[in-house]
Amino acid sequence: METKTKRKFSKISVAVSSFIVAIFLTTFKAVVGIATGSLGIISEAIHSGMDMFAAGITLFSVKFSSKPPDERHNFGHGKIENISAFIEALLLLATSFWVIWEAYERLTGKNVEVEVNFWSFFVIIFAIIIDVNRARILKKASEEYQSQALEADALHFSSDILTSGVVLLGLVFTLLKIPTADVIAAIIVSLVVMQMSLKLAYNSINFLLDSAPIAKQTIKEIVTRVPDVRDVHDIRVRSSGSTIFVDMNIHVNPNLSIEDAHKISHQVEEEIRKEFSNCEIHIHQEPDDSH
Repeated sequence: METKTKRKFSKISVAVSSFIVAIFLTTFKAVVGIATGSLGIISEAIHSGMDMFAAGITLFSVKFSSKPPDERHNFGHGKIENISAFIEALLLLATSFWVIWEAYERLTGKNVEVEVNFWSFFVIIFAIIIDVNRARILKKASEEYQSQALEADALHFSSDILTSGVVLLGLVFTLLKIPTADVIAAIIVSLVVMQMSLKLAYNSINFLLDSAPIAKQTIKEIVTRVPDVRDVHDIRVRSSGSTIFVDMNIHVNPNLSIEDAHKISHQVEEEIRKEFSNCEIHIHQEPDDSH
């Protein structure tokens, strides 16, 4: 089984590589966008800039969320990842509002000449190829390590794929002498990003409010697989970063020794960890008097 140190190193490695890619894409898009005057490409550059800043936050959160519990933080530092994801969502929302405002000004009279050339198409196509690869890697890592921060990063790169496709279409129409196409593409990009950002913010708030990441019924079904458990109740589930905390009361035969009752608890823990590996489980045993 992968050790916690190795898991932490792997998560940080993925976050570092995403940060480097975000810096490169932001710089490339910004240079081409400013040179051509394309609002679509500039909006993509700003989007990538927010991705870059978000990737930096992700890197920070992944690094420090893995710190072990201490005297003041008894459940560890995993909530840093949830806070990170929420901040990323707010940044993307702010960016989307700015792009929509700029698009409105251009549609109502602000004259900006858009130059469409080889570099306009190259930067967007190149970005799509990079984003597809990064989104796949980040999605796989977020599922493997149950990291909301990496999931947020994967969402950023996934949204880039869609928005870059829209900008690419806008450039094609601009080349065909439809001047508003670039602005409309930028608006569509912003609306898509806003929708994804709101979803990310909603999920982050839920985790910060200790919304259960696993249904109680699911835990109950797993626990009742253990033959010697007669009943289970007061199940509570919460998460902190990638760690899931599970509390419950189980009923066992009142004639069992403390040692035997303890063994049953271990069996329950093993059954839960077969389904959810990164769990901290606390079980209170009670004598069952219903028989």
